[in-house]
Amino acid sequence: MQAEPVHQESVTLIEDGVSIKRPLGTVFDFYRDFRNLPRFLGDVLAIEPKSDNRTLWTIQGPLGVKVHWTAVMTEIAENLHIFYETSSDVLKTRWRVYFYPGQTPEHTIVREVMLEPGGKVTEFGLALIGKRPAAEVHSNLNRLKQLLEMGRVTDTNNAAAGKFGAP
Repeated sequence: MQAEPVHQESVTLIEDGVSIKRPLGTVFDFYRDFRNLPRFLGDVLAIEPKSDNRTLWTIQGPLGVKVHWTAVMTEIAENLHIFYETSSDVLKTRWRVYFYPGQTPEHTIVREVMLEPGGKVTEFGLALIGKRPAAEVHSNLNRLKQLLEMGRVTDTNNAAAGKFGAP
């Protein structure tokens, strides 16, 4: 009897980080409340809590199309990390957001790891419609830094048209 082949999901790993001049607990608590995420995520228009660990996200997709998905917080460790993923069984995207103490108690390092399904095929398809996940992750982290340090967002790169004052 032959063993069945094991299906391995093709995933692109995208990661980036930022140092924020705010205490660890402040940064973690801000991020933990998913209702804050649309304030700096470039294509997220709204996040509505549905339960303790489920939220409904409204995303500005290509060509102005609004897309909805459910995200599930899968693991949280106070002041250490937050893990969440889309609830779709088809193309499940996962995020791992890590929080580290910075060089002083007033600094926090945030590192985001995004595991995007579909590998190079998905990456190529997204690039064709103008979405580059690595650039989006970088811009999102930069906006998080701006919002927590300055109280406002000025970076409009990789954001939906009209969000953050982008034309």
